[in-house]
Amino acid sequence: MICLVDIMKNIRNFTIIAHIDHGKSTLADRMLELTGTIEARKMKDQVLDNMDLERERGITIKMQPVRMQYRSNEEAYTLNLIDTPGHIDFSYEVSRALKAVEGSILLVDATQGVQAQTLTVLAMARELGLVIIPVLSKIDSPLARTEEVGEEVAKLLECDRASIFEVSGKTGQGVEKLLKEVIARIPPPHEAFPGTDSARALIFDFQYSNHKGVIVFVRVLDGMITKGSLLTLIQTEERFGAIETGIFSPAPIPKDSLSAGEIGYIVTGIKKAGAASVGDTITLTKAPLPALSGYMNPRPVVWASIYPESQDDFPFLRSALSKLKLSDPSLSYEEETSGTLGRGFRCGFLGMLHLEIISERLRREFDLDLVVATPSITYEVEYADGKKKIIYSPALFPDHGTYKEVREPWVSARIITPGAYLGGIMQILHDHEAETGNSETFGDNRVSLEVQMPLRELMRNFFDEMKSVSSGFASLAYEIIDSRKADVARLDILVAEEVMPAFSRVVSSRRADLEAKEAVDRLYKVLPRQLFVVKIQGKALGRIVASQTISALRKDVTAKLYGGDITRKMKLLEKQKKGKKRMKQGGKVHIPQEVFLKMIRGGNDS
Repeated sequence: MICLVDIMKNIRNFTIIAHIDHGKSTLADRMLELTGTIEARKMKDQVLDNMDLERERGITIKMQPVRMQYRSNEEAYTLNLIDTPGHIDFSYEVSRALKAVEGSILLVDATQGVQAQTLTVLAMARELGLVIIPVLSKIDSPLARTEEVGEEVAKLLECDRASIFEVSGKTGQGVEKLLKEVIARIPPPHEAFPGTDSARALIFDFQYSNHKGVIVFVRVLDGMITKGSLLTLIQTEERFGAIETGIFSPAPIPKDSLSAGEIGYIVTGIKKAGAASVGDTITLTKAPLPALSGYMNPRPVVWASIYPESQDDFPFLRSALSKLKLSDPSLSYEEETSGTLGRGFRCGFLGMLHLEIISERLRREFDLDLVVATPSITYEVEYADGKKKIIYSPALFPDHGTYKEVREPWVSARIITPGAYLGGIMQILHDHEAETGNSETFGDNRVSLEVQMPLRELMRNFFDEMKSVSSGFASLAYEIIDSRKADVARLDILVAEEVMPAFSRVVSSRRADLEAKEAVDRLYKVLPRQLFVVKIQGKALGRIVASQTISALRKDVTAKLYGGDITRKMKLLEKQKKGKKRMKQGGKVHIPQEVFLKMIRGGNDS
């Protein structure tokens, strides 16, 4: 009989956590190279980032597990690494990865120092009781401030400066020493029910295959799951046979079984939507064990309505969203109908980057042409009769003067910035209705600033403005705290005197005129000319507050004439004039998909 204790004692499960662009994926590359997990001829940068979007943007979007084999002191060890994203929009990915491991490498860029998101992921790891190994990256850079940043990290973790490791993902310096420290400091996994005849595993991620159905990514907590085992998903009570079990190295490799402490995958064969969910527990059907605590459901921060450009593509959009939901459980959606745009879906996202990534994946992976409405947050509207309603879509926000009170979510944020940029940041905080709190010096003449502000204002390009005014040196982390009274109004954009719901948004009443003018001017620049005159108007607070007119695209109907009486030319021009008048009365303005994307991005077309 296999002794699981002997197997588990040489297993180490860990993640790499850090702020965005601090070198997580590069460090993972060197670990895979050093352990021989990937052959040298197959090695490439960001080897664990499978999506084209991840490579193009240089960021990690999806967590990726991988198994490495490493020998230390003549003993063979199994190292299960989960590479995690660094952007705050994907923090739910990080939280799921942390619950599947016993320890984390906290990576801090020696050229940038501790950032706001560093503190957020560190708090998550500490709350789960994980062993933290502090590491400085990019020490080979001429801009590295190794000693200063090392003191920052030592102060943050309340540890000795000598216990902080220094590595270079680029050259591989210090990586082997770090692997040995992972083995020494991170504890091996242990079973809650040692010696059990059953088994149970936590689902921390999954994906969908047209041929194999749902493939769940699991961390086995107790017992052993073998190929062919009859299993049950405790939450949904769905039963299935394990068609295949295996590990990631980093490509999927079939294996006869997965035992306690191991991280791998199980092919379920389930093709029914909603049968499997992140955080559910898998157990043997014949001898079930208690369910694990699982994960909290992520709370959407930004909402946007997504419609197919052609209503014939609606079923394909529904299918695409259901498949993306399997690979990204933080995405939420429900069907809705617009009188202008037809049938579509109201989708919830964890931030603006999350929205942009999902929209791009729908376009690339499923070849869909989409209309994406201006993103919004949720508002609680109280009417004069005392009734309250939650509004998700700006197009459904009530007209000015028809409601008693509006409440909106607020966030608590931490900003870390060099002191030289504090003045500029204070100005944009004022422009975004923020309330500043405590501030403290945070190593190397940097300032940590606590602020509270409306979520609406945080989403109004605040992050981009902060990066611009601080030359990219400031960082931000935030969480939603409560709901407060708001002075807001709906801004509608009319094209050819027709309201375009996709362009509607909820704005601060005091900025309504300015926001309307900016939106109208923006649309005026990007909307292609039509064969008739098109008027663009911004309406807020019950009145038109901005207007622009796009002149008609003139076709030279007299080009084929050569000489003759002037009346021939006049008749053709008069006929054209009447035709344009009819078009203006009955025709609709065609708005290409790229116009919607440019309007969402505001001033940023990149």
